[in-house]
Amino acid sequence: MKKIFLLFVPFLFSACVSTKIFKEIETRYADLKTEHSALVTQHDTLIKNYDSLRYHYGEMVQQYEKQSQLLATTSGTLSKLREEYTALEENSSDALNASIEKNRSLLDQIQIKEGELSAERFQLDSLQKELSTRIARVEELERLVGENNALMTALKTTLTTALDSFEGNGLSVEQRDGKVYVSMENKLLFKSGSWTVGRTGKQALDQLGQVLANNPNIAILIEGHTDTDPYIGNENLSGNWDLSTKRATSIVKLLLDQHTIKPENLTAAGRGEYLPVASNKSAEGKAKNRRIEVILAPKLDKIAALLQDVN
Repeated sequence: MKKIFLLFVPFLFSACVSTKIFKEIETRYADLKTEHSALVTQHDTLIKNYDSLRYHYGEMVQQYEKQSQLLATTSGTLSKLREEYTALEENSSDALNASIEKNRSLLDQIQIKEGELSAERFQLDSLQKELSTRIARVEELERLVGENNALMTALKTTLTTALDSFEGNGLSVEQRDGKVYVSMENKLLFKSGSWTVGRTGKQALDQLGQVLANNPNIAILIEGHTDTDPYIGNENLSGNWDLSTKRATSIVKLLLDQHTIKPENLTAAGRGEYLPVASNKSAEGKAKNRRIEVILAPKLDKIAALLQDVN
């Protein structure tokens, strides 16, 4: 029995050692398997990186070849240009100097022309400014003329209405040359050889004065006219010229006495027999020539100033 036990002990010891080694081997195998798996993954990654690098390497080779070709072409062109430049430098020094001199001359001419152009441009700018100013003045002048024409048209209409009852009694109202003319024959105003205004004439002048008083910006010229018959009345008057002046002055005084008219707007003038409107060979013509003309015109101070500026 003791022998059996002794034999069994080594066998048991041997069995225990084999199990321990097996577990170690098994553990080592597991570690190796894990390491193998990691190595496989690493190997795959390296293969992918290798393929990518090889692809990029191919692109780099192609680019290198293109750059090499471009460099070769550029080098050839450069060499050719150097040869041409050397030939030009050796063979064209005289032509080059002449060209340089010509270029300098042209540059001087260009600078001179630039100076002339600058002066002309300055002059043109000045002329354009002056032209713009003149155009503005002309436009203002046209506006004033238009206003004056409209004013005189309205004045003519007002006078025609105011003096309507005297039409056909030697009184007429006309508009021409930018002015309004009120013509009154002497038979409406004066007796023969007299400068005293009669009753009917005063009525007509009263109507006229009312309109003139409402138009303070109108210049009023009163002209006396006669026929060619010599004056044989008052010995204090020397003739028709004096008579025509006396009659014009009497109209002025009458207008000033009856209405608020600015005296500076009134002018009296005697024309005598020298501006007839009809023939003095007939009684009818002489009657038309014996008249008072009231000439109404807009004040032209602004227009005159603009005309002077434009000129």
